[in-house]
Amino acid sequence: MKKMTTAGMFVMLVAAAFQFGGCATGSYQARSVDIKNSPLVNPDILTKGTDDQALYRYVSPRADFKKYDKIMIDPVLVLKDGELDKDELADYQKLANNAYVYLTRELEKNYKVVATPEPGTLRLQTAIIDADPTKPVRNTLSTLMPIGIGISIVKYAATGKQSGVGEITAEMKLSDADTGELLAAALDRRVGGKELSEMWSKWRNADDALQYWAKRVSYALCEARGGMNCVKP
Repeated sequence: MKKMTTAGMFVMLVAAAFQFGGCATGSYQARSVDIKNSPLVNPDILTKGTDDQALYRYVSPRADFKKYDKIMIDPVLVLKDGELDKDELADYQKLANNAYVYLTRELEKNYKVVATPEPGTLRLQTAIIDADPTKPVRNTLSTLMPIGIGISIVKYAATGKQSGVGEITAEMKLSDADTGELLAAALDRRVGGKELSEMWSKWRNADDALQYWAKRVSYALCEARGGMNCVKP
């Protein structure tokens, strides 16, 4: 049997690397998240999600989402452990602002967005717990160079995250805006995929995840209300 050429090996490694990305949004669910990083709800009530659900979740057995037609969307919080320097804080705040915009854009399709509690209103609280930017140079080398691609594949097999990509962890909490009753919560972590066009945008992976989560919560609420045309992200 003839030895595989360097070019042939390169093509195979590139193909393998891009299979891991697997998501049009540029991010995919991580394998794990530290359940202790649950600032919005008691982590003891969270259970592991299955299939494409959040990594940890909670849904009240008494929740009746069909009775809600309005929603309050709180400003997104930054609750990262440890101190952030000025530049890091600015980056995190931009992510939080973007998350609020994405959530509003998706949820106003099916709910009236309101600013004050009243009967028939959901309250959505969201916290960004941690986020890491893409490392552009490392991301490029691990996407285009055969050795880097090989290392990235090994790292993915061991940790579920490729070399140089970004990630973000966040939690969402839904409650009755009028009574404060907890209805649902989700704790999730997403990591970046490999996109040639986005390798030099250091926060793109985290931002892609925020867009995905906004679509996901909209889809979940649509299904819970018995919607007929719910769009799954």
